[in-house]
Amino acid sequence: MRVCLRRNNATGEPCPLAGTQALAGNIQLHNNTREDNLLNRSLLTAACIATLALPPALAFAQPKPDYPNRPIRIIVPGTAGSANDFTARAIAQRLTDNWGQQMVIDNRAGAGGVIAHEIAAKATPDGYTLIFSTSAGLILNPLLYKTPYDSFRDLAPVSLGSINPQMLFAHPGVPAKNVSELIALAKAKPGQLNCASAGTGTPNHLGCELLKSMAAINFVHVPYKGSGPGVTDVVGGQAQFMFNSIPAVLQLVKTGKLRGLGVGGPKRSPAAPDIPAIAETLPGFECVNWYAMLAPAGTPSPIINRLNGEIVKMIADPPFAQRLLDLGSEPQSSTPAGLAEHMRRESDRWGKVIKAAGIRIER
Repeated sequence: MRVCLRRNNATGEPCPLAGTQALAGNIQLHNNTREDNLLNRSLLTAACIATLALPPALAFAQPKPDYPNRPIRIIVPGTAGSANDFTARAIAQRLTDNWGQQMVIDNRAGAGGVIAHEIAAKATPDGYTLIFSTSAGLILNPLLYKTPYDSFRDLAPVSLGSINPQMLFAHPGVPAKNVSELIALAKAKPGQLNCASAGTGTPNHLGCELLKSMAAINFVHVPYKGSGPGVTDVVGGQAQFMFNSIPAVLQLVKTGKLRGLGVGGPKRSPAAPDIPAIAETLPGFECVNWYAMLAPAGTPSPIINRLNGEIVKMIADPPFAQRLLDLGSEPQSSTPAGLAEHMRRESDRWGKVIKAAGIRIER
């Protein structure tokens, strides 16, 4: 007599014992003598008892092998055409192509991303609702004011998707051609230079505050209602300098309407390789927007792992990575644990900047 376990066609591994029916369907009995049958019944009984003794998460919580078997909604906390929307759509299209299931982009702009994150946090954790989130929505908003969600409690990390370094730029008439010269100018004229931003507490405002702190300089923060009006005033000379995403200002820099002084990533950006990283002057300086995929907390880990595997694979694919670079994003993936750790570091780092600057927002 011999007992054979059939192997899973997808993995080549023995099928897991998920209950009496599954076990019975995966065991083949040979030489069925009376003694063999008695022994087989004993084996089946013992194995079933062992299976029932497993923790429920191991015995019964495995995802259905046909996941996904219907469309998946990806919530994007921004308008169509925004930086994270471009990257989310690129990822969604690749998932659709690979899995044969439609990925539906659900743009939920407004309230600084709070609405989108609250919807995602309260969604059913079955893998059919995801959020392609932003560093502002995950980290900055909860640090600045009370939100109806907790990024660490209510959302499960899947993977980083891309990073978008901010660029520090100035009006061409400002007598500074690089970060060192801007710092020297600000020290010579304390409180006389203006740093524009898209509003109090926005990533480009925090870039101003980080520069002020690390360079030990003093200048005036001028908040605008959005980055567009701020960029316009720097072009016009009403404000002297500003931080903003590279794709939004790169063409203005190339045409000489603005002067790029430095980029906020840890190294030079492929989109603007001639512009130094600010970290070359101020070691440790980093001011980037980053985007990541998350799911509602409680989503089964096999689903999280499958999503992660797909994103990691596509980010490693040169044509796909180049597509993101062409959109002004720098492709970057992570493990779920790596994203969780990244979120913790970012929360600690920006929490210190916000506290030192005394930034408060009432909502």
